[in-house]
Amino acid sequence: MNLTVTEEAAKWYEEELDIDGNVDLRFYVRYGGVGGLQPGFSLAIKLEDPAEPIAETTTGPIHFFIEADDEWYFDDHSLEVTLDEKWNEPSFEYKK
Repeated sequence: MNLTVTEEAAKWYEEELDIDGNVDLRFYVRYGGVGGLQPGFSLAIKLEDPAEPIAETTTGPIHFFIEADDEWYFDDHSLEVTLDEKWNEPSFEYKK
């Protein structure tokens, strides 16, 4: 599994979360929401230290990661996070 976050998307997180300096940002699975890979679930974020990452990347001051306990959600897909310029928010694309 690979994790990619474009510079534009990372900048959006930096501004929206008022990030000043290097941080760790986790993508994790939550129950509910729309547009996820698995029905009834979606991705959420939180600032926390990594424990057992299965995918990670650093873009700008943010170290993005996904933990091993969320691997089931991705079903052998990689995650690419870009910025949807029309809605000015992150967009998630799952690729096999």
